[in-house]
Amino acid sequence: MSEVYLARRERLRDRCTAAGNAAAVVSHPANVRYLAGACPHGGVLLLGPREDTLLCATAPTGQPPEGHVDDSLRLRVLTGAGVDAAVAAAGLAAEQGADSLAVEENHLTVARHRALGSVAPRLHLGDVDGAVEQLRLVKDDEELSCLRIAAEITDQALGELLESILVGRTERHLALELERRLVDHGADGAAFPTSVGTGPNSGRGGHRPGDRRVEEGDFLSVGLGATYRGYCCEIGRTFVIGTTPADWQIELYDLVFAAQRAGRETLAPGAEYREVDRAARHVLNSAGYGEGLPETTGHGVGLEIDEDPQFAATAMGKLDARVPVTVEPGVHLPGRGGVRIDDTLVVRPEADGGPELLTITTKELLAL
Repeated sequence: MSEVYLARRERLRDRCTAAGNAAAVVSHPANVRYLAGACPHGGVLLLGPREDTLLCATAPTGQPPEGHVDDSLRLRVLTGAGVDAAVAAAGLAAEQGADSLAVEENHLTVARHRALGSVAPRLHLGDVDGAVEQLRLVKDDEELSCLRIAAEITDQALGELLESILVGRTERHLALELERRLVDHGADGAAFPTSVGTGPNSGRGGHRPGDRRVEEGDFLSVGLGATYRGYCCEIGRTFVIGTTPADWQIELYDLVFAAQRAGRETLAPGAEYREVDRAARHVLNSAGYGEGLPETTGHGVGLEIDEDPQFAATAMGKLDARVPVTVEPGVHLPGRGGVRIDDTLVVRPEADGGPELLTITTKELLAL
């Protein structure tokens, strides 16, 4: 893998050089891990004029949740209380003869930015300007393999829950059980706080599980995802508990399913981000459910659970092949509940079979 990380750093170096920067400090943890293989606590990566260095407050553990540091990197573990790795990196860049330094301005606080300027006053500070995030958009084979495993773990955890008795159990208990099952199947952990909504809480995006107990006739909506070697996936499903679904539940479910299918079908290289959103949103708008919908109907996934691209009405940009994304429309009816259906997919050209579905738990409206 060392050559992979080296190639990534060289691509970033080329971008920084083209912008007139002799060195760069990367401080956003996901970006550090992408370029260095790991991000120990407080880790910051310096792309220096003479050599690249990973600076961190504690020695790397090498455990899967943290990642394994690229062996070709120089490692510097900082000593002393309160030492800021980004400030130390700026000083090291100056020692190596850099006259300009690109930093991640959108990640640094104003105070840290000022501290960088004070430790190396002769350095001209520029902005990396989202260059690493742009490099991260298209995934390589190893990244996609990690995403497939994360999705498989997530499907396993959800599938086992569906085989258990649900009536009478609280949302909170079910969420904790799902997160335990993710780890049992090999996940680093949950990619985001697991959401379980029952009855009137169902269908609410990001619902925080509470003490409401599952009752017969409820909609039960679940949103969860595993992280595997740093890579995150996401799935959302909605079920009916203990009885034949009511007519209004079938109608609402079929509508959200149609919206999600419309969004999935637009996933192709060259498709505009906003077209994915528009396709899913149009189905819900046409049925009179346009008000109160979330601003986005999906997003990219990778080393972060919510990264570029964003599927929104105002989003600019076009999809590339090998970009993993979610499509996750939903409708919530206050006081009654609702439906969310969410999948993680990889954009593929039609010649390769179209979008690759990673989360394969059934989308049939099951009565559990």
